[in-house]
Amino acid sequence: MPTTAVSWVAALQVLVVEDDSHVRIALKQALLEHVGTVVEAATGTEAISIASRETLDAIVLDLGLPDLDGEAVCRAIRAFSSVPIVVLSAQHSEEQKVLLLDAGADDYMTKPFSSVELLARLRAQVRRARETTAGDSPTRLQLGTVELDLDKRMATRDGAPLRLTPTEWSLLRVLIAQRGRTLTHRQLFQSVWNRSFGDASLHLRVHITHLRRKIERDPSAPQFVVTDPGVGYRFELPSSVDQAE
Repeated sequence: MPTTAVSWVAALQVLVVEDDSHVRIALKQALLEHVGTVVEAATGTEAISIASRETLDAIVLDLGLPDLDGEAVCRAIRAFSSVPIVVLSAQHSEEQKVLLLDAGADDYMTKPFSSVELLARLRAQVRRARETTAGDSPTRLQLGTVELDLDKRMATRDGAPLRLTPTEWSLLRVLIAQRGRTLTHRQLFQSVWNRSFGDASLHLRVHITHLRRKIERDPSAPQFVVTDPGVGYRFELPSSVDQAE
């Protein structure tokens, strides 16, 4: 890791859940080059037990466990903890990814993957979790020529007033609060419309399209409201974006 990387990464405690001992050891060794402590679990039951008694900063969860499936492990841990969970899987199914994210996973990586990418995703999820816990969610944003004030629900583009609908403001607030994390259609539908019935994908597609036309420089190549095909949407804040608390 470059010497300019933030120092808090070296103090992280990460749980690696993998039944294959060779893979688990390889993951542990790769992570120990950058984080402080790596705890190991070979089963879902063991992982849930460790997560319930240890103070963890993140969990790396492989889906190929002998006793419990990944969805069950995620839901069990989410019942008592908000620790970031990054799922590893050999499957590329969008349906499975949706199930895991709905169950409480924060990110999803398909095998094969690089340890560099895994560490980057862990850092991003831990940072997001810490900002959320600290209430460190921006209320004012400068997105190119668009300026947003989430508290006052005021927006301008090139200095001129920009009208966003109440639904568009709600979508922005939910996405920005969980920035960097893909929220599934179902999660967004429940958060914004407070219901789980109806065509979530269709509702969202219409409102996201309108929102992008208003805040994106190029709606056909969105920079901020990004699509995870077949799964949902996430809000990305490039490092150059100005923000105020």
